[in-house]
Amino acid sequence: MTTSPHTEALLTDFIARALQEDVGLGDHTSLACISADSRNRAKLLVKDPGIIAGIEVARRIFQQADPEANFQAHLEDGAAVSYGDIAFEVECNTRALLLAERLCLNTMQRMSGIATLSNRFHFEVEDLPVKILDTRKTTPLIRFLEKWAVRLGGCNNYRDGLYDWFMIKDNHIEACGGIAQAIERVHQYRIEKELEHLGVTVEVRNLVELYEALEAGHITRIMLDNFEIPLLKEAVAIVNQRFETEASGGITIHNVRKVALTGVDYISVGALTHSATSLDLSLKIV
Repeated sequence: MTTSPHTEALLTDFIARALQEDVGLGDHTSLACISADSRNRAKLLVKDPGIIAGIEVARRIFQQADPEANFQAHLEDGAAVSYGDIAFEVECNTRALLLAERLCLNTMQRMSGIATLSNRFHFEVEDLPVKILDTRKTTPLIRFLEKWAVRLGGCNNYRDGLYDWFMIKDNHIEACGGIAQAIERVHQYRIEKELEHLGVTVEVRNLVELYEALEAGHITRIMLDNFEIPLLKEAVAIVNQRFETEASGGITIHNVRKVALTGVDYISVGALTHSATSLDLSLKIV
């Protein structure tokens, strides 16, 4: 899978720092037990059904631990897996293999859990014209991996950070003194900083705020936060495609289809990253 230069740089740095965190002054057990020139082959075993994610990350982990590692993927990232499947095999220096093992498993289990949950949400609405979005509720410093996993599961990334989309939320509105004031300040800032290419979302909590946002304009999307289903449907009709609509707050696997059927364009789900359960995987020397 091709990754951008930015992702490659993040990945290289992440692997180096993660290995240093684990290894510290040395893997004393392996240094004591394993000869320096020993080589072994191992396979990654799947122990839970779901969506596999992080195989390409694992490849880079082993190649960074041992540049002469021979990595053979048997599955692609994003593939559906069942108990007993073998995701990949790797042959490399044994000390490097044991050094990289836990980082590989921790990363893949986390990414696969997110991809699996994302895929469940995607499945619920795949026949409807709506997109499921993730949020910034991610683990610090590995957001790029978690958002990668969301994409592998079939859902979509909202924004990578505070820098690539304007999102006027309740705290911004309260601090500015109102929706109209917050939108106007963002509008002027976009012009001054030549950031018109960035989208603008404004959060509203009721129909009164919705009408305020509609009157103010200068926005891309209206986030309808914690609206009950009947009110959400009414709000979508009021907007009438003048702006994009997004539902957020309290979205679960049990109600996401009902929310999608209201006609919203987007549904943001923080649970994709903050509530995913890791997929059980193990790495065994053959």
